[in-house]
Amino acid sequence: MVNVAVLGAAGGIGQPLSLLVKLSKDVSSLRLYDIVRCPGVAADISHINTNSQVQAFEGNAQLKDCLTGADIVVIPAGVPRKPGMTRDDLFGVNAGIVRDLVQAIAENCPKAFVCIISNPVNSTVPIAAEVLKKNGVYDPRRLFGVSTLDLVRASRFVRDLRPSFDAGTEIPVIGGHSGNTIVPIISSVQNAVHFSEEEIKTLTHRIQFGGDEVVQAKNGEGSATLSMAYAGYTFVNSIIRAMNGTPTTVCSYIDVSVDQSGFEHYKNLCADQVEYFSVPVSIGPNGVEKILPLENLTEFEKDLIKTASSAIAQNIASGVNFARK
Repeated sequence: MVNVAVLGAAGGIGQPLSLLVKLSKDVSSLRLYDIVRCPGVAADISHINTNSQVQAFEGNAQLKDCLTGADIVVIPAGVPRKPGMTRDDLFGVNAGIVRDLVQAIAENCPKAFVCIISNPVNSTVPIAAEVLKKNGVYDPRRLFGVSTLDLVRASRFVRDLRPSFDAGTEIPVIGGHSGNTIVPIISSVQNAVHFSEEEIKTLTHRIQFGGDEVVQAKNGEGSATLSMAYAGYTFVNSIIRAMNGTPTTVCSYIDVSVDQSGFEHYKNLCADQVEYFSVPVSIGPNGVEKILPLENLTEFEKDLIKTASSAIAQNIASGVNFARK
């Protein structure tokens, strides 16, 4: 059985994410943390008739108790994106939030799997890594940037164009987790469904900037919360399966030093300047085991990787510089 802590559980992503995690039969303890409104959220979710115990923790004084003994820590905490904002605009606020929460993880559950949802993921994951390094507890196999929403959108948007396509079919998405750093590998399903070059360009742009659709549709009242919660739960479920001994493959934004030989394939596609990249990985009970290659990429996809790599390198530098100040 697994102990899961959600940091930012009273927020727009945290509430539905916590609800979904409560449904998992493999979770024995669900710890919900936020700076306000957490007891009400926890009381509400605790009435769901699954076997896991739900506990509320509120404010900095209770963060230690929330984290002690946690196996998986999910961080959706932070401010949401508003119309006209990029993920980079969120950096000033969310960077500090992630830094402080990961410091608490380093002190209280350094062996936990850490799943970061807080944007901009391209920068917040390097911040988390620097904090863990500073505390001498860094294990790159156990730190993940959750980019699953990009995969969810890719499969859904393909089905929007081709209703015969099964939306449950996974389409790999690599690179980063913002705008043109997102690289959907649509060629992976070209045998199942054919697209013209123009359709692929349109699809790629929609996947890269799908978050803008939600921000605009909510008229400034929030960003993607429900779909992100679903994607986050899907990722957490993959980690739980791997912890329980079932080999699992996911795409995640990780420190590529975890498997330099496995990353050679992507370095040769002009991703050699990045230390973090979203790639397909196999995960086991101890975290990332191997970076998996993607074969037969198109020239269009290779060009996307070149563009993404340059932007990601800048995002990483911003995160590392922030953490080292």
